[in-house]
Amino acid sequence: MTERPYTSVWSDLAQSEFSQGYIQAGPYRTRYLHAGNPSKPTLIAMHGITGHAEAYVRNLQPLSEHFDVWAIDFIGHGYSDKPEHALEIKHYIEQLLGFMDTIGVEKAYLTGESLGGWVTAQFAIDYPEKVERILLNTMGGTMANPVVMERLYTLSMAAAKDPSWNRVKTRLEWLMADPAMVTDDLIRTRQAIFEQPDWLQACEANMALQDPETRKRNMLTDEALAQIKAPALVLWTTKDPSGPVDEGRRIAGLIPNGELAIMENCGHWPQYEDPATFNKIFLDFMLAR
Repeated sequence: MTERPYTSVWSDLAQSEFSQGYIQAGPYRTRYLHAGNPSKPTLIAMHGITGHAEAYVRNLQPLSEHFDVWAIDFIGHGYSDKPEHALEIKHYIEQLLGFMDTIGVEKAYLTGESLGGWVTAQFAIDYPEKVERILLNTMGGTMANPVVMERLYTLSMAAAKDPSWNRVKTRLEWLMADPAMVTDDLIRTRQAIFEQPDWLQACEANMALQDPETRKRNMLTDEALAQIKAPALVLWTTKDPSGPVDEGRRIAGLIPNGELAIMENCGHWPQYEDPATFNKIFLDFMLAR
């Protein structure tokens, strides 16, 4: 792997005019990162399982030139509320509905990575009138590979029970094609989240979708994907640990207005691993008319 210059979450955000805060999204106190202003179309960005809003720190500034961007912490994740029950897709959708209502937005552009893509797709099915365009980034919800599910569960719960430097580092390295992308700063950012007193219970709750029966009742079927009316870009990577490029191609083929984009030499966090390429793909699609 090539040697990379050291980066930090702060250096990623330093050129952005942004805010961090909390708002009440329905019953859920929700943490956000925000860049942009209400004169532009609203974009809501959603992270993956055990993730947090910092997944988008390398995208906020360029995307906020065209959108009013909100990156949120899902419930049971980051610094948002941690409900004391198993979390399924309907609960994340309830949070998203509450968030849009609180910020006063009837319709938004949505992007989601992994779990965030799963929520985005289901939201577009359930509430087509609230969606402009969607980008589904290495999305979950269409596969139930027991090997991948067990690996994700094991790594996540190990880091939840013992949020040591090496366990958190190993969990983050699962996301990346190049483990050198996992800097000390990124490890510490996530370690602080995992060190919260309620994190072990929260992780058990958000790992519910790795349980085969729970996952089965939340899966996105082929018939469901065919109901998505919004223009959709399915973004996949050549080194995604959750599934092959062919799965992205299959999903794009099922969505009536679906397209496929492939990013080379990235894993499960392409928006972070290669932000220049991701941001260009994103804007080319979202701004197309």
